Amino acid sequence: MGVRLPRAASCAVPDADPDEPAPANTALVHAGAAYADAVRAAAEYAAAGAAARAVGDELLSTRRRVRAVRRHWTPRLETVLARVDAGLEQNEHEDAVRRRWVADMQAQGR
Repeated sequence: MGVRLPRAASCAVPDADPDEPAPANTALVHAGAAYADAVRAAAEYAAAGAAARAVGDELLSTRRRVRAVRRHWTPRLETVLARVDAGLEQNEHEDAVRRRWVADMQAQGR
């Protein structure tokens, strides 16, 4: 559809500073890892949401274009086609009349 989307979200959560003291208990270590996972998941969710919005916007734009083609261009082109078709039929009829006239003239010896 011509929509450019990010392939994947990237989120860099900084590692703990080695100069800082270690957490007092393991729950803080697990919480930090869970928070980092949550931030990465939020970044992926935001990228997916942006992609969905971009595709939705493109879909609305495409619907408008299709509606314009159906309501305006198709009837105009059908009208022009009918006019051209009628003109071609008229030319074919005139050519047939001329051929008959020439054939009649040749049959009469003129």
